[in-house]
Amino acid sequence: MTEETEIENPRGELTVRVIAMPSDTNANGDIFGGWVLSQMDAAGGIRGVERAQGRVVTIKVDTLTFIRPVKVGDVLCVYTDVESIGRTSMKIHIEAWARRFLTATREKVTDATFTFVAVDDDGRPRPIPVS
Repeated sequence: MTEETEIENPRGELTVRVIAMPSDTNANGDIFGGWVLSQMDAAGGIRGVERAQGRVVTIKVDTLTFIRPVKVGDVLCVYTDVESIGRTSMKIHIEAWARRFLTATREKVTDATFTFVAVDDDGRPRPIPVS
């Protein structure tokens, strides 16, 4: 058994829930990895904006690991956890879990660490307020 399958509970706060639709699939009927990644980026952006108290941009994605496919009808649940905060940037650990269609089964499908930078109205880095 791998480390990923031993984890029973998501890490962080539920930030986004969305249903996987047929229009989000590849030719094999699996949901595109890019669609999952975009949901993760959106969730990280939500958490980043809350913490930075303003606009943030994604600058890096580390250690993205796809563990299991997402299927049509699954509810993708994305969890976020702020790992560290620098002067203008922060790292947010993001996990995506699938609640399988018509079941109570929940499986971790991917995780990654995203780095976001707080920016001002002109797109220049700005300090993140101390909470």
